[in-house]
Amino acid sequence: MTKPLIGVTTSRQGGWRSYLMHHLALVRAGARAVRLMAGHPLPEEPLQGVVIGGGDDIGAEIYGGKVLPDVRIDPDRDKLELNLLKVALPSQVPVLGICRGSQMINVALGGTLHTDIYEVYMQAPKMRTVLPRKRISVVPGSRLDRILGCNPCRVNALHHQSVDRLGNGLAVAAEDESGIVQAIEGEGPRFLLGVQWHPELLVWKRHQQRLFAALVEAALASPAKLENTAIAL
Repeated sequence: MTKPLIGVTTSRQGGWRSYLMHHLALVRAGARAVRLMAGHPLPEEPLQGVVIGGGDDIGAEIYGGKVLPDVRIDPDRDKLELNLLKVALPSQVPVLGICRGSQMINVALGGTLHTDIYEVYMQAPKMRTVLPRKRISVVPGSRLDRILGCNPCRVNALHHQSVDRLGNGLAVAAEDESGIVQAIEGEGPRFLLGVQWHPELLVWKRHQQRLFAALVEAALASPAKLENTAIAL
């Protein structure tokens, strides 16, 4: 059986490091990976799954949020990912969102974000680490619960934005001890999952690598494919 091709969106500035970790995780899970960047042509081969990766902040004007100074945004990347999701979501192509990617899924489905979690969750510890030091509670019986097989779980934390109002057809799948949404998932059978942490950096954590295995499994099981001709650049 041909290994499915999974597209991974990344930042244009320094995103190659992130892509290498995603590439490793996807190859280990039995897939092929291709990097997707704003301003670059999409692969000719149809994609069987998409990872919306982390990195830049999402432009606040997209979801009606507060514009913050001194944050890195990339309007062209916002446009690319929104256009990818505009086609992938209704066509049932499996999608995994990571950190910014989870937020982008929410925004694409009409949700909003907290532009700075520490202005809302003032009691939340200011944690920024690639190590799994944040404790999250997973909703029992959720897709995420079935994939991870740990509850509570320890994850890393590199974000300062988070999901506020949920987008259409989404449900909360995990929260941290401060009540910050740490994962969302689509209602129904399609594979649509967003996590606020970075599982690609937790290569030694088997339950975190199961997220990529689940995406690849869904890509193999689904007949849906993402044609480059259907995506507006």
